[in-house]
Amino acid sequence: MTRIDFADELEDAANRIADINRADLQIILRRAALRLRNTEGVVLDQEVNETVYALAGVLRMTKQDLLRTMIREWLEKGGYLPVPMLEEDGEVDGSA
Repeated sequence: MTRIDFADELEDAANRIADINRADLQIILRRAALRLRNTEGVVLDQEVNETVYALAGVLRMTKQDLLRTMIREWLEKGGYLPVPMLEEDGEVDGSA
């Protein structure tokens, strides 16, 4: 079911709220909640999406974590975000 189909189903249920049975309404609302939780927010071209998924697998990260890291690092390198400074006496995880 596409997002548009799903939105149409929600709108139809809202239009006939008095006629829809409770069980069907619960199913529709649970499906809506699940879709909202799983919404990625960024739609990528197929080629870019496949590449990001492949890289995320290599780095053992989720797609969302990889995209967050990539965007943060890009903004830091571009000077749009401050780069976090390490303290001289601070602990490091052993990688440079």
